[in-house]
Amino acid sequence: MSAVVLRDARGRIVTVRKRGTSRFQLPGGKPEAGESAADAAVRECAEETGVALEPAALVPLGRFSAPAANEAGRDVQGDVFASTEPGAAERVSALAEIEEVRLLDPSLPLPDDLAPLLRDHVLPALRALDAS
Repeated sequence: MSAVVLRDARGRIVTVRKRGTSRFQLPGGKPEAGESAADAAVRECAEETGVALEPAALVPLGRFSAPAANEAGRDVQGDVFASTEPGAAERVSALAEIEEVRLLDPSLPLPDDLAPLLRDHVLPALRALDAS
């Protein structure tokens, strides 16, 4: 799967909860046949949030593997990108299968309803990136 980190001017991260699920994750999804990971992240972000990003505005954050958020007993491998496009987080809407959008402040205690990929891999990678 491919996902994208959108941060607002205060550093909060856009998280989404898909209809019929209980975990918040990054906007993203599975690449289509022949689609690059970055192109899938751009397409999924537009489909789920209405935010059209340019692939050139994405910085690879890493490839991570974790238990799937909403599929018990399955693992997910995700290519995660950070958007460098100013104002992208402020243009987010809940579209397609997205039931709820929530801004996550990573400097506060984390809620217990985050997807494992986000909680265990993406947030530590962002902290390392911000510290460098």
